[in-house]
Amino acid sequence: MNLRVLAAAAVLALGASSAHASDSADPIIIPTHNWSSQIVMSNVVGQIFQSLGNSVEYVSTDSQAVYEAVRLGDATLEVEVWEGAFGKSFRAALEKGGIHDVATHNAVTREDWWYPMWTKEACPGLPDWKALNECAAKFATPETGDKGRFLGGPVDWLKHDQEKVDARGMNFVVVNAGSAAALWAEIAAAEKTKKPIVVFNWTPNFAEAVWPGEFVNFPEWVEGCDKDPAVGPNPDKLYDCGNPANGYLKIAAWDGMKEKWPKAYATLQKVSFTNAQIAEMAKMVDIDGMEPEEAATAWLKANEAIWKPWTQ
Repeated sequence: MNLRVLAAAAVLALGASSAHASDSADPIIIPTHNWSSQIVMSNVVGQIFQSLGNSVEYVSTDSQAVYEAVRLGDATLEVEVWEGAFGKSFRAALEKGGIHDVATHNAVTREDWWYPMWTKEACPGLPDWKALNECAAKFATPETGDKGRFLGGPVDWLKHDQEKVDARGMNFVVVNAGSAAALWAEIAAAEKTKKPIVVFNWTPNFAEAVWPGEFVNFPEWVEGCDKDPAVGPNPDKLYDCGNPANGYLKIAAWDGMKEKWPKAYATLQKVSFTNAQIAEMAKMVDIDGMEPEEAATAWLKANEAIWKPWTQ
């Protein structure tokens, strides 16, 4: 029996009954991306919908293009709209219409350059970005020559790290990891020899509990820093600020969801996770080695007091 079948059976055990009729017979399409908390959370929400009698289908989707997919109804919702990574794509879709802001998680997000604490021993002026730049040679690798290496997230996360390097005149080369797992592998490898490393990281996720570290302090984010060169310290460049230090994490949905799946939509409006809950979901996959479907089922069983009121 495969994991999806096991997960579906577990969902029925969590409380599905004939009293919970499905909204539409069509499946609710839930997109999944390339980081663990989003995949587990998508399965958590999907299994809750299944407990209400709905059919659910998971579709691997580009994390930027998903907002256009939701706007057009090709996907039904998005459970993790990170302000720093996806705010621009989300706002563009909102302006076109067909997608809306359903809810905001309790979690507060931050996404930016980050280093584990052992790195500070090699570059004691951290977390100031100017100190990091002065230490650039300590982050050099054969592929970057005499410049420092910054390991960014996957290209489709569109973090504009190269624009940041250019705008701040930094002596760094941006290299993109292929996945979140590749970022964790790099940090784990650097830990063995306490090699200085600076990577893209975010909160909430499990890494902050495994590797204590700090975000690099760039010039404070100002609204418009990504749109108008005149905004921010460098009057000629975009992305010369850091990312928002207290970003939102939202849930978005197709405008037609409310009418097509009213029970599921009413539940989705109540969904809200904290930093600790999201970090726990990521840990179950990235540290404990569980499959996302399995992790979602385990999380639901252990946290009925949190999610069952959402279905009332």
